[in-house]
Amino acid sequence: MDLRKISYGGTAAVVTGMGLVIGLGAAGSTRSAIVASLLIFAIADNLSDSLSIHVYQESERLEEGAAFRATVANFATRFGLSAGFVAIVILLAPPLAVIAALTWGGLALVMLTALVARDRGAPVVPEIAKHLAVAAVVIVASKGIGGWLQHAIG
Repeated sequence: MDLRKISYGGTAAVVTGMGLVIGLGAAGSTRSAIVASLLIFAIADNLSDSLSIHVYQESERLEEGAAFRATVANFATRFGLSAGFVAIVILLAPPLAVIAALTWGGLALVMLTALVARDRGAPVVPEIAKHLAVAAVVIVASKGIGGWLQHAIG
């Protein structure tokens, strides 16, 4: 498995998915609004980022087939991980969905970070700690924004 093809997309999907579930939940969004947001992210943002990665790879003169395979792998990784958040929100009651989304996202981020750290020969635990800390900042900020919007707008 070429981690370069999935690492960017995987981390983006996980951290953004957790942020959306937590932030929109704190804003009092309906289940359908959260699912719609996750699907829009999984498709629109995913396609635009995949295209950006593809164009960047072409600008770096990466062989066309390799650039295409990396683009497809990035899209598939992001879509698959995003679909996990969609399933969680659809299948679970809101309080459980938040816990499950944090658990699913945290485990996915830990596994991806561990794979990349091992591949690089970097110490695994400090890498995991750094990445979880960044995810925590996103989650806290998302919850804060959602709570503020719920209070300010209702």
